[in-house]
Amino acid sequence: MPASDTHRAIDAVWRMESPRLIAGLTRIVRDVGVAEDLAQDALVAALEQWPESGVPDNPGAWLMAAAKHRAIDHFRRNTRLERKHEELGREEVVQKIGAREVRAGEVQMKDLDAALDDDVGDDLLRLVFISCHPVLSTEGRIALTLRLLGGLTTEEIARAYLVPEPTVAQRIVRAKRTLAEARVPFKVPRGAELAARLSSVLAVVYLVFNEGYSATAGDDWLRPALCEEALRLGRILAELAPREPEVHGLVALMEIQASRSRARVGPSGEPILLFDQNRAHWDQLLIRRGLAALDRSEKLRAAKLGSARGPYVLQAEIAACHARARAHEETDWTRIVGLYAELAQVAPSPVVELNRAVAVGMAFGPAAGLELVDTLISERSLENYHLLPSVRGDLLRKLGQLREARVEFERAAALTRNIRERELLLERARTCTLPEPS
Repeated sequence: MPASDTHRAIDAVWRMESPRLIAGLTRIVRDVGVAEDLAQDALVAALEQWPESGVPDNPGAWLMAAAKHRAIDHFRRNTRLERKHEELGREEVVQKIGAREVRAGEVQMKDLDAALDDDVGDDLLRLVFISCHPVLSTEGRIALTLRLLGGLTTEEIARAYLVPEPTVAQRIVRAKRTLAEARVPFKVPRGAELAARLSSVLAVVYLVFNEGYSATAGDDWLRPALCEEALRLGRILAELAPREPEVHGLVALMEIQASRSRARVGPSGEPILLFDQNRAHWDQLLIRRGLAALDRSEKLRAAKLGSARGPYVLQAEIAACHARARAHEETDWTRIVGLYAELAQVAPSPVVELNRAVAVGMAFGPAAGLELVDTLISERSLENYHLLPSVRGDLLRKLGQLREARVEFERAAALTRNIRERELLLERARTCTLPEPS
């Protein structure tokens, strides 16, 4: 296999395996910073050895074995007992102490070996809750968990969260330092502590899913492994907090969104937008699961005397509108506009307003949608957000303003870091060519 292909394979393996690797190591070393360093050491070893030896049949097990050896070395360096010897000149005493040190070290290495190989439950979920501990800021919790659980780079996190990359890097470093100093236990919280930490955990799981659903950078439009991991974590959270409507709302949202995955890419991996998707390719099992989770959330909300719908329940309701429509033309866009208006009250953000503008354009015409979009042009957090010019270009194209639409699509293409998305936007720009004069 050419070296370039091997490096791409290593990158793919790292994306899939690094969260489990870091989670397993954190259980042992009790320090997410050290665990990530050990995992990175294993990655370096793979980069050095796999181009020559080839990618192993079980790359995840290979990385864990390499990380385990480095963890053992770490313990050997850092856990030797410091003894004070009053009689350093007595060789016999020194030899006895040395013998005891060797025996203690052997026992410790055996214990470490057993711990690394032991299946002690869901390390990934424990890692989520460590990363979302109250000692961290909300921003720090989200950034750290995306880095550790999603395997995302600081650049990808920054784009997903609409903040500068150096800010994300600082948050991650500060979060790891804070966790180490606080000696946060490696466990899933229960009771009141679980409820207190749930909202930031849900935010993290949602962002991980979104990165898998629409990758911010790279060669692929989708990262199915991230979607699957977020779904898995969401389902586990629903078991941990079965009476929380928002947990079931998030699961519903992810199930319904994931149902479209096969229809969202063409034969060559090119993106297919919602309006052009073959709905026969939508996964009906995932849709049924999502609608069932949404129904559970609504029943729980009703049991709480009609408490307000949260952001995940509302977004799941929007996704359900699409899922229930047998064709694009049957979509209830008026209802979707109302749901976005409600979402804007519960969780206001420029991105919500941009999505509401899309729905308004579909329900009441492109001119109405464009009017809303134009109010967002001066929004600083959307300054480098490629979907703003993309949406504006689409509305201008529908209004017949092809020259202006082409400019917007080209600007959107320049802003995105995803190669597939860039190709799609440039193709849309090319379709905005004015007709030749007769």
